[in-house]
Amino acid sequence: MELTADVARKLRAAEAVCFDVDSTFCEDESIDELAAFLGVGEQVAALTAKAMGGSVEFKEALRTRLSVMKPTHGDVERFLREHPHRVTKGIPELVSLLKSRGQEVFLVSGGFRQIIHPLAESLGIPLSHVFANTILFDSHGAYAGFDESEFTCRSGGKPAAIRHIKDKYGYESVVMVGDGATDLEARLEGAASLFVGYGGVVVRKNVAEQADWYIMDVQQLIDVLAAPAPGGL
Repeated sequence: MELTADVARKLRAAEAVCFDVDSTFCEDESIDELAAFLGVGEQVAALTAKAMGGSVEFKEALRTRLSVMKPTHGDVERFLREHPHRVTKGIPELVSLLKSRGQEVFLVSGGFRQIIHPLAESLGIPLSHVFANTILFDSHGAYAGFDESEFTCRSGGKPAAIRHIKDKYGYESVVMVGDGATDLEARLEGAASLFVGYGGVVVRKNVAEQADWYIMDVQQLIDVLAAPAPGGL
């Protein structure tokens, strides 16, 4: 989609920018990658596609995927050692630019804190700015479900997380950037003032059609934020 003056203004004026992680902040889908690591990749990838396309309720998709995977604490630790994050090109520069402009960065993901926290720390994003799911383990490290109190374990969770962020920090203007239907919800439900759809990894037609702006390259965001703007925004 063509960049409009209104979108550029809202991007520059936003107090915070929230990013989806899988297929946006990073080039891969961590749930799918972990599933492949555990030998159930194809089955789980099909469920992920349904969840991201909006054709199945997210919590049910998450529950089903995890019940197929049953990752142990040791599995997750080995996965992290053997699969370093594939950060999307331009993201480190974009995060630095946003921080230099006084715009806060949040990660709002349906993925797992155990995988996302090391990524956030590597980019200087406070863990308090991460909203994601938590895998639960029993005393022996075996899979024991997931924390159902997390905002992002359910459909409508990302708008709820953003409303929480706005209430907690007193923000009025928050931008959501992501590739999936759960990211788009943040705008459709009025929590985010702007939704930027990202298609650099996977293009989802229903998301592209409803985004305020749809981009294929993170550099497009950098160019808007780095350019001189009327009114000093």
